[in-house]
Amino acid sequence: MAHPTQLGFQDAASPVMEELLHSHDHALMIVFLISTLVLYIIIAMVSTKLTNKYILDSQEIEIVWTVLPAVILILIALPSLRILYLMDEINDPHLTIKAMGHQWYWSYEYTDYEDLGFDSYMIPTQDLAPGHFRLLETDHRMVVPMESPIRVLVSAEDVLHSWAVPSLGVKMDAVPGRLNQTAFIASRPGVFYGQCSEICGANHSFMPIVVEAVPLEHFESWSSLMLEDA
Repeated sequence: MAHPTQLGFQDAASPVMEELLHSHDHALMIVFLISTLVLYIIIAMVSTKLTNKYILDSQEIEIVWTVLPAVILILIALPSLRILYLMDEINDPHLTIKAMGHQWYWSYEYTDYEDLGFDSYMIPTQDLAPGHFRLLETDHRMVVPMESPIRVLVSAEDVLHSWAVPSLGVKMDAVPGRLNQTAFIASRPGVFYGQCSEICGANHSFMPIVVEAVPLEHFESWSSLMLEDA
């Protein structure tokens, strides 16, 4: 999860998020190189008293500074398009979960089970246990098996919401009357935090998302207990 004074992204917990981090670093390096070159040219033009007549009027230089930016944009665009298609791929999900946004909580329904669903409310500050995070902890976590393709169907019952978990590389709008879908694979066990990322009213800041990835055996035990309680 994020921590104070953090400059970069959260640690990746899914293959898609790893690709996004690599793409970000790739684009940032290109931006650094361009910024350094432009800064050098500005300093050189301001500080020197010499004038080169071939720079003032040169067909070759105009061709270079027209073609080179186009090549750089292609080098940025092609990896971005690849990741865009990867994020849209949903191949044979092992589990499907329906996430419904409400004012101001989330409800989850495991559609592969007959009667497995629950509401997920933020735990008030005064009720937090030691080690829990303020404004991020919920009374019921969305538990998923690790290293398994998970499909999440996202919708809303009242206003626009957005189901987002940064470390999993997932962000999908929840629109009333519309069913959107996204997918992720949790590559390691852990607890991953997110929040509603669409301003949805007075308590927009108080409807967190908690995804807990566990080994398959633990998930089966958890689902059995939940079905027994239901």
